Amino acid sequence: MGIKEFAGRVIEDKRTLVLIIVLTILWRTYISSDKEIAFWESVCSGIALIILGWILFAYFYDMSVKLKGWIISNRVYQGFTVCLFVINIYVLIYYGTRWYGLLHAETLLPLDFVLRDVRYVALVVFYCAVIWSAGYLKKMHKDYTALSEKRTLLHIVSPFLFPKVEKLKEMSTRELLGLVIMDERTLIVIIALTFLWRMVISAGRQIALWESVGSGVAVFIMGWLFFAYIWSMPEKVKEWSELVKVYHGISTGIIAINIYIIIYYAMEWYGLVGIGGVTRAYVPFAFVFGDISYFAVVIFYCASIVLSKHLKRAYDAYSLLSAEVSKA
Repeated sequence: MGIKEFAGRVIEDKRTLVLIIVLTILWRTYISSDKEIAFWESVCSGIALIILGWILFAYFYDMSVKLKGWIISNRVYQGFTVCLFVINIYVLIYYGTRWYGLLHAETLLPLDFVLRDVRYVALVVFYCAVIWSAGYLKKMHKDYTALSEKRTLLHIVSPFLFPKVEKLKEMSTRELLGLVIMDERTLIVIIALTFLWRMVISAGRQIALWESVGSGVAVFIMGWLFFAYIWSMPEKVKEWSELVKVYHGISTGIIAINIYIIIYYAMEWYGLVGIGGVTRAYVPFAFVFGDISYFAVVIFYCASIVLSKHLKRAYDAYSLLSAEVSKA
């Protein structure tokens, strides 16, 4: 085993990932002990997160290009690449605005450091979940290509068409609705409507409570419905253990992002209502960053939905190929 392979196994080991998360929590607890985060502490945290995110992006992009033998595997890696790109751009914008002094506070002034800690831990958990999934994605590719060597003719036939031709006539109303919602064109419409909505509510440079509630509830529904879908998939694909592990990784990453969003909006609504005399911090650039953040979250969810479609197609293709090989 080479040094590169050994390092890869150590990084992908769940004990290493748990250790990273624990150290992250301890680090953020330490730097927030005085309820303030110094500039050098923010720089150290930000650089570590940015390096981790872009290394993962480079890895998944490289795998999406160089893998041969199964086109769906390339699509899955591309899905992870897009999700990472969106999150990484968000992180760059966030720390850029922080370090240049454009964003001093986002929600409640006394508790702004809490939101920053929760966001940081959530992002680290998300990146660790992606690392966890990476090893099993490689095993999925090996499983399929190993089977395809036994049935080369079936491997040439596109796996996209067979499930659609067979199932469309048999789909229930619920399945058809899910097919429409998860269609790429529907997701593009959702992104466009999100952009228009945020443009309208930010026209006055101040977001009202009802506008914030409308935005928050919409993204709650989107995030938790998607989590419920991903959480239900392992039971449906339990014959393929590697794919089950990938779904577990995605579920962990999604729930980390969802929990952060809940805490963010809870603090924002608390401040907008002004309970107990505590009010939301007003920063001139905050509404712009809020729009960017919201837009990034919606694009991330939409990209994740497309990724989940490719994973489902991967399972359909693997099941079809496995059944044909077992008959031979």
